[in-house]
Amino acid sequence: MLKITTYDDITRFDLARTLAGRGRYWTTAYLVDSLMVDTGCAFSAPELMDALAEAPLTTIVNTHTHEDHIGGNGPLQRERERLVIRAHPLALPILADPRNRQPLHPYRRVMWGWPEPSQAQPVSDGEMIETDHCRFRVIYTPGHSPDHVCLYEPDRGWLFTGDLFVGGRDRALRAGYDIWGIISSLKRIAALPATTLFPGSARVRRDPATELAAKIAYLEELGERVLALHRQGRSVRGIIRALLGGPMLIEFITLGHFSRRRLVLSYLGANDEAASSPNHV
Repeated sequence: MLKITTYDDITRFDLARTLAGRGRYWTTAYLVDSLMVDTGCAFSAPELMDALAEAPLTTIVNTHTHEDHIGGNGPLQRERERLVIRAHPLALPILADPRNRQPLHPYRRVMWGWPEPSQAQPVSDGEMIETDHCRFRVIYTPGHSPDHVCLYEPDRGWLFTGDLFVGGRDRALRAGYDIWGIISSLKRIAALPATTLFPGSARVRRDPATELAAKIAYLEELGERVLALHRQGRSVRGIIRALLGGPMLIEFITLGHFSRRRLVLSYLGANDEAASSPNHV
């Protein structure tokens, strides 16, 4: 399923797999001049390709390599021989061989599917990527993933945040995420004089400074409370009960891969695939 909206000179594509007539677990891509920021998931790639049939697309920048952001890379690159894909150096091996480099849990295969391989060129922190009318600064923002970058257009104040910022008050986190890295990266982009924030899903924000400050404050305060309870000897389970409320549907859908427990473990520095035992920490 695909929805198209426009903001200023930006075309926004909201993309999702269609199940029972509805889009499920949406992700977002953007087209500015001839540059695409992310490409959605594999299931939505045919619709995206149709929507871009007349677009003068020359460059894709992937904010990171999660499968719901790179699914259109391979099909678009196969169709357009001169299409250039740019991503953080850590992303390149995953883009070239996603099945072997980034195994997917069952819920990820169902919702987003396996991306096709694509060939990319590296971008570096601070590098400028230019289009006909814009110039985007690459900002390295790890935490959500080790290869995450944001794009900032300084002349217009546009900030493309991928999945670093999608809003909300997090009560859960996925295995492998680094919550302290996320907070540090949020602080980095919060220092930019942005006028509009374009997230990797959810609504566009017209007051980035306020939104980012609120998110940082929430995550830092929650982290302080987690650490305080941990110092008091509380177990991970006890911290969850005290701070994060009852079970969430996403915990059942992902079989615990995305959970309140993972959020607490990340604050405690132990949110990885090895920390899968309920008794860990």
